[in-house]
Amino acid sequence: MIELQTVTKRYGSLTAVDRISFSVGQGEYFALLGPNGAGKTTIVKMLLDFTRPTAGTLSVNGISSKEPACRANVGYLAENPRIPPNLTGWQYLQRCAKLLGIQRSEAIDQSGKIVELIGMKGREHTKASTYSRGMIQRFGLGAALIGNPKLLILDEPVSGLDPIGIREIRQLLESLKQQGMTILLNSHLLSEVEKICDTAAIINNGKLLVKDSISSIIKDGETLEDVFVRLVKG
Repeated sequence: MIELQTVTKRYGSLTAVDRISFSVGQGEYFALLGPNGAGKTTIVKMLLDFTRPTAGTLSVNGISSKEPACRANVGYLAENPRIPPNLTGWQYLQRCAKLLGIQRSEAIDQSGKIVELIGMKGREHTKASTYSRGMIQRFGLGAALIGNPKLLILDEPVSGLDPIGIREIRQLLESLKQQGMTILLNSHLLSEVEKICDTAAIINNGKLLVKDSISSIIKDGETLEDVFVRLVKG
């Protein structure tokens, strides 16, 4: 579903991503891990064609990241999604559907199901100005699900959520994975990653340190956090 081949991204003298290669299979739950400034967000931006690589190639479902068709089946949740405060969550979902060219009847049907999935039934018709950060996050995830994408790219999807909200979103993502959706997760919440991801790549200073299954990365008696700290600190 995702493939990076010797990808490099430079900003002047700064090399944000340094010759990174990895792939993510169909239906895989993949975690992209690293400290702040490691290059994770730059990789996501290149996959979405917000910026382009200095060298190397990226593709989604066999289509180059430079082609608009690459994003036809991709849902994206930014770390800090925004909803215009004068809109309700329902109106926000409808506008996202319209941007995707979805017919009104289908948009209404999808939005109704998504509101249930994200646990916001009963609050979808109140204005976003009354929403907490966690509620905004839920509707941001809901917007990413409009159009039934094959790939979800999620940047800190549980940011701002309380423990109950984190568990509910984890259960939702597990359900989506069981339906065959591929998920790329960029997160600092390593305990959650360890519970639900199949595979992880750990990067630091733009370089790939390891890419393997979670079960192979974690050694006896370690947690994913232990491995992360050991590898990043060198």
